[in-house]
Amino acid sequence: MLQYLLKRLAISFCLVYAVATIVFFVLYLVPGDPAEVLLSTGGVAPPVEAVEAMREKLGLNQPVIHQYGSYLLRLARGDLGTSFTDDSPVADSIVQSLPRTLELLIGSTVLSILIGLPLGVLAAIRRGSLIDRALSVYAGVALSAPVFVIGTLMVLIFAQNLRWVPAGGFVPFTANPARHLLLLLMPCLAIAIGFSAVIMRMARSTVLDMLEQDYVRTARAKGLAERVILMRHVVRNSLGPVTTIVGLQMGALLGGTVLVEYVFNWPGLSGLLVRAVESRDYPEVQGIVLVISALFIFISLLVDLTYAALDPRVKYS
Repeated sequence: MLQYLLKRLAISFCLVYAVATIVFFVLYLVPGDPAEVLLSTGGVAPPVEAVEAMREKLGLNQPVIHQYGSYLLRLARGDLGTSFTDDSPVADSIVQSLPRTLELLIGSTVLSILIGLPLGVLAAIRRGSLIDRALSVYAGVALSAPVFVIGTLMVLIFAQNLRWVPAGGFVPFTANPARHLLLLLMPCLAIAIGFSAVIMRMARSTVLDMLEQDYVRTARAKGLAERVILMRHVVRNSLGPVTTIVGLQMGALLGGTVLVEYVFNWPGLSGLLVRAVESRDYPEVQGIVLVISALFIFISLLVDLTYAALDPRVKYS
């Protein structure tokens, strides 16, 4: 177990380094000069002297290899750099925005599991029935509807017409816990609708496969109650593939919540990344992508360990 963990940590470190290197060099292929963008006002091109002075201040006039070496040294010290836009530490902006995105991620994941897993099991044990067909229709609609469409419809129905919840915004949890959770509910639900459909389909497929296994027939032959067989043997052994798909979806959501954050005016990490790209803020883009990549890799490692714990047939290698 320890050897497997150390091996995965070494691979994870190499992956983060590769991502950092790729992001650093790819950003230099993006059209536009950060110094010129920062100095431009009202569409008027700034003087050449001012642009050169800004490039010198930002260190952009140095050779790319020199900038790359300085970048790696900063990362080794845990320094994500300073924003070109407001000279603030990039780490401070990430620390402020990341918890809000993690709230969306964890909240929507919990809702998705609570919705998708029972529905998937129900669809499997009622295979071919009206319930199964209705749930298949739900999954198809939920997967085909873009998340920003779902979010917009939820704002229109629940916020503007019914006036049950606010349309969007953000209030710190420490300032008003009840309103914070209320504002968090709709964006989490907007993500969970499609996410739960993915879990439901995977759970249904896996449970159907487990129901055909020999050990299930043996358990029935022994006279075990159907409920016991379902919970103790079928559902438990179905959790491995479901855990894998949950982990993959969580990783994808880390950088993919930008539309939800925009619709519900939720100040998270994805919105910060979009603003950083628009302003050519290289250090901020690099820092955010690194944090998202590291979290994705951590989630993948956690999923692998969880899968092994759920399925004793999995061997560490």
